[in-house]
Amino acid sequence: MSKRHETIGIKQAIRTEWLDKAVNLLLSGLDAKSIRAELHEYLSERKGDGSVGERSKNTRSFAVNNIMNIWVTPAKEILPLRDDALSLIKDKPDLANVMHWAMLCAAYPFWYNTAVQTGRLLNLQDQVTQKQIISRLKEHYGDRDTIGRYAKYVIRAFVYWGVLKETDDKGCYAQGNTKEVMDDDAIALLCEATLLATREGKSTVGDFVNSPALLPFRLSIVTPAILVNHNLRLNLSSYSAGDEYIFIEN
Repeated sequence: MSKRHETIGIKQAIRTEWLDKAVNLLLSGLDAKSIRAELHEYLSERKGDGSVGERSKNTRSFAVNNIMNIWVTPAKEILPLRDDALSLIKDKPDLANVMHWAMLCAAYPFWYNTAVQTGRLLNLQDQVTQKQIISRLKEHYGDRDTIGRYAKYVIRAFVYWGVLKETDDKGCYAQGNTKEVMDDDAIALLCEATLLATREGKSTVGDFVNSPALLPFRLSIVTPAILVNHNLRLNLSSYSAGDEYIFIEN
């Protein structure tokens, strides 16, 4: 099991424009040291809520470290996903947010698990509270103070991304915007990301398609053949007459 699955790690609400900046710096050919310096400069007066204002060195460092771990210097097992995601964004910039979500799930499974719990609750009810999400996360990670604190950053990020909408009741949210994903390469990379986000590293195709962690997206028709033909790291094994396991080929 990778240390990723044991680490909470997200100490800031991560904004999409920050990730766009990192991707653009990567695509420009800068090395990791230069990108880190550029991100520190970029975030020196950009706050998590989108406002402009001076930030402390500590809060800025938290954000920069998260961004570096997501896109610039991810764990070794995530590098193939990162490289293909970069290529896809270069060719199809409109899929950037899809790939940001994929990389966040893979780099920080805590993001993925927060999305899972949020999506499950919204499948059962029209609105979800922060308290409900945190309660379910504590069942998974244990009743630690850090779970609630860091979950609030992720939930706040979901609001900034438009995945959740605030309601009139504080700490209560409704389903936000969803994006239809019709690109087979993007779907196959999303599948790989969800596998990297789980300890088991495998899933039925049906469970992937219906994953509550993909609450911002509506996937086009997905078949096992599409997944393995568009991502050579994915492999299939028989599960039942109606479904198959999909896993990452090592």
